[in-house]
Amino acid sequence: MPVVEASRPVPSPLRPGRARWYLLAGLLLAAVVVAFVVPLPTPLELRDRVEGLGTWAPVAFLLVHALVTTTPLPRTVFSLSAGVMFGPWLGLALCVVASTLSAAAAFAIARRLGGRAIDRLGPGRVRAAEARLSSRGLLSVTSARLVPAIPFAPLNYTFGVTSVRWRHYLVGTAIGLVPGTAAVVLLGDAATGSLSPASLAVFGVSGAIGIVGVLLCARGPRPGTEEPAEPD
Repeated sequence: MPVVEASRPVPSPLRPGRARWYLLAGLLLAAVVVAFVVPLPTPLELRDRVEGLGTWAPVAFLLVHALVTTTPLPRTVFSLSAGVMFGPWLGLALCVVASTLSAAAAFAIARRLGGRAIDRLGPGRVRAAEARLSSRGLLSVTSARLVPAIPFAPLNYTFGVTSVRWRHYLVGTAIGLVPGTAAVVLLGDAATGSLSPASLAVFGVSGAIGIVGVLLCARGPRPGTEEPAEPD
């Protein structure tokens, strides 16, 4: 009589969600091991090495920053790194220029592909809100940039499908990014131990300007002063 062997249960494959968690845990473990085994440079040593690379270091940083932040990846990593590698002044300038270039690229892509979709296709209430936003173009963009909780890349693409003018978008972006970026860059610079009172004073003024800007934007334009948005 033939003997029938009991079939062994086939292990089920890992679920995608569980596999991602295992991968993340493995990467974190590897990072901890590397941090203890590989001698990492201090922030001040890292700045010295970057300075030794000459002008190519800030140029490469600017290009990579501008390219990567067209995606939803956060800008904070670049702002902190800029403070560590380049100091407060050059670091702030690089981050603002790179972020403005990134914002311009995303705005151009959205406007090219979607045009002024909200103005043409949105529901009545949405179109009315978009018209108010566009009529206050510079103030709208500046105030939106001053709010840290609003994600950078999605906001860029959102403005691209509105009727906000190019010049209002670019100027408002550059102005609105300064206070928040300055705070993060200064935090990175503080890690090197080279923080100066003058830097603190100037960056404090930038923060105060940002707060005043938010208050002014919240007040809105006076009745009868709104100007219609023009086509670019």
